[in-house]
Amino acid sequence: MTRISELVIYRQFEHGEILENMAWIMDHAESAKRDDQEKEKIKNLFFSCIHRLIDLASAYGFEHNLWHNYLTFLLVNNENAYSTSCEIVGSVKGSINELARHDFEIFKELYDYNFEPVSKMLGTDCFSIIEQYENVNENSKLFNQRIRDRICDLSRQLGNAKSVEEFMTDMTLFYKEFGVGKLGLHKAFRVVHREEKAQIVPITKIAHVKLEDLVGYELAKKKLIDNTEAFVKGKKANNCLLFGAAGTGKSSSIKGILNRYYEQGLRIIEIYKHQFQDLNDVIAQIKNRNYKFIIYMDDLSFEEFEIEYKYLKAVIEGGLEKKPDNILIYATSNRRHLIRESFKDKQERDEELHSSDTVQEKLSLVYRFGVTIFFGSPDKKEFQNIVKTLADRYHVDMPEEQLYLEANRWELSHGGLSGRTAQQFIDYLLGKQ
Repeated sequence: MTRISELVIYRQFEHGEILENMAWIMDHAESAKRDDQEKEKIKNLFFSCIHRLIDLASAYGFEHNLWHNYLTFLLVNNENAYSTSCEIVGSVKGSINELARHDFEIFKELYDYNFEPVSKMLGTDCFSIIEQYENVNENSKLFNQRIRDRICDLSRQLGNAKSVEEFMTDMTLFYKEFGVGKLGLHKAFRVVHREEKAQIVPITKIAHVKLEDLVGYELAKKKLIDNTEAFVKGKKANNCLLFGAAGTGKSSSIKGILNRYYEQGLRIIEIYKHQFQDLNDVIAQIKNRNYKFIIYMDDLSFEEFEIEYKYLKAVIEGGLEKKPDNILIYATSNRRHLIRESFKDKQERDEELHSSDTVQEKLSLVYRFGVTIFFGSPDKKEFQNIVKTLADRYHVDMPEEQLYLEANRWELSHGGLSGRTAQQFIDYLLGKQ
């Protein structure tokens, strides 16, 4: 008899119906040999499970032993008292270890179960096929390749584990290295409002930008690196505002920071201006996790009639509840002061009794970012250096003098001097090649 009803810590699985149905098949396989009606029920349930395992393989890119992949998928995604305690910090002490071992013993029995007698009784070799499944399309719709490979590798490890202790060690090490659930497996997230609640949803396709890819801005990058490194190491760090001209690498720097520090537990959640009312809900979902979270706001600015900045001010600093130590706000903007001011504002100050209070309220949002980093447009010489560096990196074969001449022509009609313009020019040359 299977013992999934005895699981203590590992319960309430996503896609758990397959586990329940397969367990029922294991428990009733013997009696079905003597009962045709029972056999027919097992047959229908068995093929339904096979169908759903193949569907999961298609969605997540799984291959080889799909039954083991599925069980591993359950374990790496189940956020519980044990898995969330082990993420980033590794094995923990206390009674929770014995309870986890108890559950892992049950899971090892599921990994080791021999489905050959069931397949023989039903007269099918379907299970042997999904034990050596070759995926027609390895591209996952829901996972990137890095995550899919980690789950498939862990699946093989757990399937080959010689003991419950080895099984538990492999599982705990995975939690320490890669975390648990969506927050552990993925780097970046967006916020979606569903059913009157903010949900944190993984972004599966992100650019693998390195800080080294951004040419120049060494002082700006160092300032960003120093602040982020302090944050990741649990030291005091500040909220950051990256401001400057469009196309100068502000957003690319944030992506580079994420890719550099992901392995050390850094995660990024992108949120837009119209979602600021959800900030408290988002923070409540992440404040007790062992990761470091950057709440990222790209191209942040406000028109004079917009009041969403008040929500942001309250979250950054000013509410009764202290902002959690594992959360920082990083924003990029083309504006130094974030909130647009017009000449009309300046005229109305003369008529307003407490005009300085109004100005200070608007500027106080900027003051809540402890670190401000300027990304200025490059001059002509710096622009040419960016073009030359990118041309060498992508192996563009063109004489230097001609390269600079073509680049100068390009920037005059494509947005002026910026790193983005340089990259677009190189992409244009590569397209012609």
